[in-house]
Amino acid sequence: MEAYVYGNRRILPPEFQVFNDVGNTAVISVDMHQGHLSDSPECPCPAPRARDVVDPINDFHRLARAAKVPVIHVRSVLRKGGVDDINGVKSAWRMTFPLHVGDIPNADEHAIEGTRWTEFVTEVTDDDLVVSGKKRLSPFFATDLDFLLRQMGTKVVVLNGGMTDCCILNAAFDASNYGYRVIVAGDLVRGTDQNLEAAGLSIVSLHLGLVMDADDIMAMWSART
Repeated sequence: MEAYVYGNRRILPPEFQVFNDVGNTAVISVDMHQGHLSDSPECPCPAPRARDVVDPINDFHRLARAAKVPVIHVRSVLRKGGVDDINGVKSAWRMTFPLHVGDIPNADEHAIEGTRWTEFVTEVTDDDLVVSGKKRLSPFFATDLDFLLRQMGTKVVVLNGGMTDCCILNAAFDASNYGYRVIVAGDLVRGTDQNLEAAGLSIVSLHLGLVMDADDIMAMWSART
């Protein structure tokens, strides 16, 4: 097994085989929907760098399905009227993120149920699982993701999607705190920029789990099976 530790590729010692439990692994794809990925000027929370990984994520998911690894798609969905956020206790990112990227004219429509912004851009098959209702940065917070994983007997989670320095990092922290073995597919996530992406992956590699390339994850699974 090979993984990245603080950005450097390393061969891992034998004890890391606990991360290679393909029969009890689930892939979790975070926020790969129109609200982040649309190229429309009306996109309410643009994460344009993540558009580059749509096709690679689809390819990885096809291989995961072939290996009998379940694929779970998580998306942000807020109630109509905005009580979950803009008309309740407003999320901090709505105030802080524009300090970096500038004003986001349509931000209030981000993730509102019934809008096109909650539609997935990545492929979702009938055999995949969907967790809707992500309301803050972590896909575990205020959703049934942990319940679903425990019902499935999941021990290892493989994360992809966006953004590396935000929702992926939060997912990795929560998954680790809940007792799951965490793998982040480093070439299938994108951050706010390259520096924050590298920082997020470094944090994962030092404290939360493994950062691996998608090809190495597949090779690991193939060796186990």
